[in-house]
Amino acid sequence: MRILLFTGKGGVGKTSSAAATALAAAAQGYRTLVVSTDPAHSLSDALDQELAPEPKAVAPNLWAQEFDVYYSMKKHWDNMRNLMLTVFRWRGVKNIVAEELSVLPGMEEASAFLWIEQHYREGKYDVLIIDSAPTGETLSLLSLPQVMQSWVNKAVPKFAIKTAGKFLRKASGVPLDKGFEELEELFEKLEQVQKIMLNPKICSIRIVANPERMVIQEAKRAYTYLQLYGYQVDGIIVNRILPEEMGAGVFAQYIKSQRQYMEDIEESFAPLPIFKAPHLGQELFGLELLEKMGQLLYKGEDPSQFFYSENPFEVEERGQYYLISIKLPFIQETDFSVQKFGDELVLDVKGRRKNIFLPRFANYLQLEKYAFADGQLRLWLKKS
Repeated sequence: MRILLFTGKGGVGKTSSAAATALAAAAQGYRTLVVSTDPAHSLSDALDQELAPEPKAVAPNLWAQEFDVYYSMKKHWDNMRNLMLTVFRWRGVKNIVAEELSVLPGMEEASAFLWIEQHYREGKYDVLIIDSAPTGETLSLLSLPQVMQSWVNKAVPKFAIKTAGKFLRKASGVPLDKGFEELEELFEKLEQVQKIMLNPKICSIRIVANPERMVIQEAKRAYTYLQLYGYQVDGIIVNRILPEEMGAGVFAQYIKSQRQYMEDIEESFAPLPIFKAPHLGQELFGLELLEKMGQLLYKGEDPSQFFYSENPFEVEERGQYYLISIKLPFIQETDFSVQKFGDELVLDVKGRRKNIFLPRFANYLQLEKYAFADGQLRLWLKKS
């Protein structure tokens, strides 16, 4: 199975980009499923069809699924939630508070992971396209397995279940020891999905942006974080590009700024492929317009292919330093300089600036030294 995940700042057009890509993949003959992990339920609006919490056929070779939080929690988490609820009550927590505490942090996002695991395991589809929530939630989703397992192990230690399991089973009628085993099995599934998502031969991420300053800044940060955690990004989709002929009158300044931002995108994300979707002059929904958008994006190419598989940005911890490696082909050592301002690196390459956003913890790191060799720029950031 090929997996594509679409992310980006809220409102940039992730859903339409994911749906258009899904239609283009289906047109290539792939059995394609597009799913939305965004609780806003905009996928049904984009497709202009009512969707269900299970996959539903919407076009030839194309199925769509829109998560229903309660349905998913009932399907994947009901036994585990009862386990947590009983344990909290046993420890003297009042019913209403126990109800709240029994909803594990990340249950909603974990349900999305478990659906992905199910689809991958069953193998009914050739291509799985994920329309994710805005960037911040996507990054939280991708780091979810470790966070949830840590929380549960602290809240309900394994020894407590083993020690009190029989007593609680008699008192509550709930098979807690068995329930804990099921919980561990779910964590194994979550970790398995994470391994799948980290496999560059299966999964890649496409960042959706608009030619606007704040959107581009968030796209840069998202790219850095995804690279930091080892996720493969194989393209940038720039959506809602206004045509140059609108560069007169009220849109003159916007078109001028857009032109500058497009140059920034091309320079900042190189050598990643940039897919461009012009503004179609109308609200984008329905299969016909989404199909047109897919054609404009991929120009007849197979949208499920890996458009880029090399990692141009790597972060490695080495003792008192973080070593950052950046691929900068076709330049000489004298062609650039490097400065660090907070969590931002500014590279001056042949008179042109390239801004690279680092993880926020880099605010407190000092740029100790840098070196350039074999097309790689290496920077040593010292821990405080």
